[in-house]
This record gives sequence, structure tokens and C-alpha cells, in this order.
Amino acid sequence: MSSSSTIAILTVAGGRGVRAGDGLPKQYRSLLGKSLLARTLEAMHRAAPQARLIVAIHADDAELYRGSVAELSDGARAHLLEPAIGGATRQQSVRNGLEALATLSPAPEIVLIQDAARPFADRALVARSIEAARVHGAAVPGLPLADTVKQIDAESVVIATPDRASLRFVQTPQSFAFPLILAAHRKVASGCAELTDDGMVAEAAGHKVHVFPGDAANFKLTTPEDFLRAQNALLGDLSDIRTGQGYDVHAFGEGDKVWLGGVAVPHSHGLAGHSDADVLAHAITDALLGALADGDIGKHFPPSDQQWRGAPSSIFLAFAAKRVRERGGIISHVDATIVCEAPKIGPHRDAIRESLAKIMEVDIGRVAVKATTSERLGFTGRQEGMAALALATVRLPMSAA
Repeated sequence: MSSSSTIAILTVAGGRGVRAGDGLPKQYRSLLGKSLLARTLEAMHRAAPQARLIVAIHADDAELYRGSVAELSDGARAHLLEPAIGGATRQQSVRNGLEALATLSPAPEIVLIQDAARPFADRALVARSIEAARVHGAAVPGLPLADTVKQIDAESVVIATPDRASLRFVQTPQSFAFPLILAAHRKVASGCAELTDDGMVAEAAGHKVHVFPGDAANFKLTTPEDFLRAQNALLGDLSDIRTGQGYDVHAFGEGDKVWLGGVAVPHSHGLAGHSDADVLAHAITDALLGALADGDIGKHFPPSDQQWRGAPSSIFLAFAAKRVRERGGIISHVDATIVCEAPKIGPHRDAIRESLAKIMEVDIGRVAVKATTSERLGFTGRQEGMAALALATVRLPMSAA
């Protein structure tokens, strides 16, 4: 098998994740503003940028899946194939994914099979996985046991103490020569009890399975406590903390409402501008771009470009928020202030916060909106227009600096 072997990564995302608690299936739950599945797919794409990606999903999860993959970077989406519909068991879901890959021309030479609930596989682990498949044909990552292991009977009486030196905790991604694992799944599809990982499938089909070094950081999210651990791990990785500021002004013009944070607020006048003149969204957009050192709103959406005439400013704000995610970061907090004599902002504050949170794809608790007057001083005091100021705090991986 050549060093330029074509590679596919099959992510298994058809389970219900009941041990993670009530709510959405765990693979679609938010982890610092991005679904667990999206984080796993991004990690695998970063580790193997040329690999084709496919996900085996539950038949009921098509809408959740579409929402999740919409969070991916353009590069990851470009390598993503149509999802395979999973079966009643993990084993069946993997086989359905493999059968979908078998229809490709050419079919992959190597396939990595990854749990959707493992978002921390890094380049080194994936490189070991690929190399092990090239050399051995069937391989799984494993970790040595730190504790003594006891085998017990139905009454919890110890019947044996295995030598832990010969035991391993097994992880994913597990890696295989594609023809080998496809044939193995087909062979054991009937007449075999549910096999809980693909190494077992290869073993049941008569193949030797190699164990290569895993990674303790590559843990699987199973319980609510695991989600907290994952969040802390991600925050630890996002050690480059940036603050950006934004400021915008628009004059009053004709109209019967002003747009603030994507919300139409009734007023005796509108705001004049090339787009919808959403002074609040513009200030926050510039704050986010400033935190990234990525220019300003005029650089990315120049007023000389007629396609933005009358455009909703939610487009600009969503773009800036996406730029943060594409850098592997999160929006930690946004604090914005609207300066005007009228209209009254208080009755609309929560609707504006909710709208901004939705546009930026963050929790509403990370969005603060305040309002003040200028005590009838200056252009805002004379009710000639409105101003907005914003501060945005983002966290990025240090490597993105």
C-alpha cells in the first residue's frame, strides 16, 4: 500500500447517547458553541486534510445532521460525502457506511472508523492510525492500564486477576485496509452477536489486529461529567484571549423602524445607510473582526458593492462570527451599548440579545446589550442619529495567532 493511499474517515453518529442525560442525542449537543459531531469532524479533517469524510447517522436525525455540518469550515464541508443511514446497532451502522464508501470510484484504500463522541483526536494519533493500517491492515489505538483489574462472577466474587501488562483500553479511530474491513463486516453480518468495535469484527473474520499507542487526551464523551471535562479541555487549548472593539454611527432618515441586532424596533424614523443601517450589528461585527485582526466591515463588505445595498446586517455579523469559528475559536462574550435619546431600548433588550445570540450561534448568556442617552448633548442628543459601541472577547488556539 503506497504512502499516497486514498483515505476515508467514517464517523459513527447513529447512537442515542442516553448516558449523557436528557436532551438531544449527545453527538448534536453544543460544546462551547459548536456541536460535538462538528468538533469531531473538524478534528479529523485537520488531522487528515485530504481524507474524504462520511458520517453514519440515525434515520431520524437528518435535520440535526444538516444543522451540525453547517457549522463546519468550508474545507471540511468540501470533503464531506452524503451521510449513510445507520442501522439498529453500531455494527450495522458501520457496515452501511462502508457500503456507501464502496460505491465511490475509486474506493478508498484505507478507512479510519471514528466515534462521533471523540473530538480530541490529533494529527499525531491519526498519523499513527494511518501508518498502522498501511503496515498491518487492521489496527486499533490502545492505552495501558494503570490500575489492577479483577475478573468477577455474578455474585461479585473475584475469580481471576489478569496481568494488566497484557491488557489495553481501546479507542478510536480504528484503521483498516478498506477491502479487509468491508469483507469482514459482510462476513460477520449474520449469525454473530453484536460486536462493539471494528477490531472485534476483524478478529471475528479471522484477521490479526495490531494495537498501536493511543492518546489519553482522546477520551470519549459519555456522561454529563465528560462534557464538562471536554469544555475545560477546549478552554485550556484556547489560551489566546483577544478583545476587539467596534463603533458605528448612523443618521436618522425616512422610515418607521430602526434595525438593532436584527430586530425591527418601531420608531418615528429609520436609520440611513447602504445596508439596513443596523448600527448595533455593525459595531459588534467590527469588534469581532478587530479581535481577529481581520480588518473591518468595510473591508469585507464595501459600500461601493451594490450587492449589499439594503442587505440585512445579520449577514455581516454571521460572517464575523464564522471567521472566529474557522480559526478554531469561540466567542466568549459580547458587551454592546446603544447611544440614543429614542426609541426606548429596554422593552426590546431581551429580543435583541436573543437575535444576536442566534446570529452569532452563541448562548444568550454571552451577549450583553445596554442603552444610554447622551444627556441631550451632541448629534445623538439632538436626535439626529444613533451610535453603538461594542467589545468582543474571543478565545483562539495559540497556534492561530
